[in-house]
Amino acid sequence: MIITRTPFRISLFGGGSDYPAWYKENGGAILGFAIDKYCYISVRSLPPFFEHKHRIVYSEVENVAEISEIQHPSVRAVLQDQNVKLGLEIHHDGDLPARSGLGSSSSFTVGLIHAIKAMNGQLMGCKKLAEEAIRIEHDVIKECVGIQDQIWSSFGGFNRIKIIEDGDFDVQPVILSSSRRTELFGSLMLFFTGISRFAPEVAKEKVNNMKNCSKNIERMVFMVDEGLNILQSPKSINDIGRLLHESWMLKRELAGGVATPTVDEIYQVARGAGAIGGKLLGAGGGGFMVFFVEPEFQDKVRETLSSLVEVKFDVDKTGSKVVVYEPSGLENR
Repeated sequence: MIITRTPFRISLFGGGSDYPAWYKENGGAILGFAIDKYCYISVRSLPPFFEHKHRIVYSEVENVAEISEIQHPSVRAVLQDQNVKLGLEIHHDGDLPARSGLGSSSSFTVGLIHAIKAMNGQLMGCKKLAEEAIRIEHDVIKECVGIQDQIWSSFGGFNRIKIIEDGDFDVQPVILSSSRRTELFGSLMLFFTGISRFAPEVAKEKVNNMKNCSKNIERMVFMVDEGLNILQSPKSINDIGRLLHESWMLKRELAGGVATPTVDEIYQVARGAGAIGGKLLGAGGGGFMVFFVEPEFQDKVRETLSSLVEVKFDVDKTGSKVVVYEPSGLENR
């Protein structure tokens, strides 16, 4: 059996610039971090005693005779692409709900590729793993997704991602003093709206509207270095909250499906209770929201949003990793 553990992520600034429709003409930049909440993928050989050859267990259970019959798009694409011959049982477990704005879909793809490569005795570096996941999602599945989620899932850490016009990317760790990190992460609160959504549908609307919202995206990309400057200077850490608020006001204009009346109500209630700023994570429409709240107001925000689930988190430092490697019987024959 092989088990991989792959982190989810929180993006602070620059979202939208990681879509090919944008970065192929303008390049892009993202500031954010992977979190210590994970997608777990386990892979083991399936004994030849069943009518089915492959068993895939996630929110549904699939028992199929051929890879082409698999309904889960990522599982089908990865197994076909890697020319898997061995009958497999694949299980997915996640610390947080899917379709919630934390990059869970790409975490799944990264974790599955990592497991299949390990099954074949191949060691994957962070960049190669991210590139493989991007290729699968863009070229094989043909989903309308960006490239930041695959990078966070593969690398982990708190980083500035620079995206070049040809799709290449550079991951630069954010260097902060321990006291400044404590200030930042002690001011961030994460809540689940209770709404799950299919991100590619929202993303498609955003991509189609990019030319009309180019000024918004340009400003959001500029915020990456503006945010870094705040973090790496003596400026008030509260300026990050103000910048998040501005970013959310710009992001919600990118497409009609980004913000909803429920999301707007949650945001306004949180601001009224003391949050300086925040944003809906991911493509939009639902999922998780992150807020910047000074410590003295956090209990009030928590009480005001008591109907929502709050998730405590820290930064993941490793990215996707193989946590169990017992390959006996897993040769890809």
